[in-house]
Amino acid sequence: MPQSVSETVAETADAGVPKVRPQSLMFTFLGNYVLGRDVAVFSGSFIEVLGRFGIGEHAVRSMLTRMVARDLLTRHRHGRRVYSGLTERCRRILADGEERVWRRSVINDDWDGHWTVLAFSLPESWQSHRHELRSRLSWAGFGPAGNGLWISPARVDVTEVTADLGLDAHVKVFAGPSLPPTDEARMIRDAFDLRAISTGYQTWLDRWDRPEPAPDAPDDLVRYLLLTTEWLNLIRVDPRIPLRHLPPDWPAIRAQELLYTLRDRYQDGAREIAERTIELIELR
Repeated sequence: MPQSVSETVAETADAGVPKVRPQSLMFTFLGNYVLGRDVAVFSGSFIEVLGRFGIGEHAVRSMLTRMVARDLLTRHRHGRRVYSGLTERCRRILADGEERVWRRSVINDDWDGHWTVLAFSLPESWQSHRHELRSRLSWAGFGPAGNGLWISPARVDVTEVTADLGLDAHVKVFAGPSLPPTDEARMIRDAFDLRAISTGYQTWLDRWDRPEPAPDAPDDLVRYLLLTTEWLNLIRVDPRIPLRHLPPDWPAIRAQELLYTLRDRYQDGAREIAERTIELIELR
């Protein structure tokens, strides 16, 4: 039975689909309706939009405060009201997400056999640095191949991954083709959980590949934000395995086709509702 909108946000979905967090919905909202505009949005508009997902006012205000503290949003007062605009860091994050969702194929169908290999060794006390580096490596398409060794079946500019972490002295990067007797297929299976990735796409298809997806959603804005947020959560853990190393029935291909179809169905209605709902000010 399909989950309701509030259940999808509040609970972890089954079968390997990552949890849809309120902040993920916020990023999707900002990427669709604020990115590319020199504006700030009234706090009440965030509360109204996220309230459609069952997220309470206190949770939204706390999230806005945390995002300001993390250099993702800037605050602007206009009269007695508080508005939030994007920082440069947030713009980079949103632009990267937009590129991955709408401009990049979900599979690597033109792989040239090139690998990027990264090795790192950090002091035991640097737990937060280690966690942040691993998170960035996963987002960049790397998988663990050994203790402190991560691989990606693609050409990756690691300087963008490690930027501002201050770890250059602890990181080594190599690139090139693999050599015999390397078993590339096994190396991919060891570094990436293909079964979990495949199951995630299939579960997403089960939820959205139906005549009326998300039937309890109040409008197309909720459907569109939920659709694209769930998709971004999927591709966040998908390293875009080269086509030659994928099974012939890989569900990501059909899932991406459905994503584009549903985007065309929902995006105009969603934008109309968003423009009607959002109160903003121009930034000078």
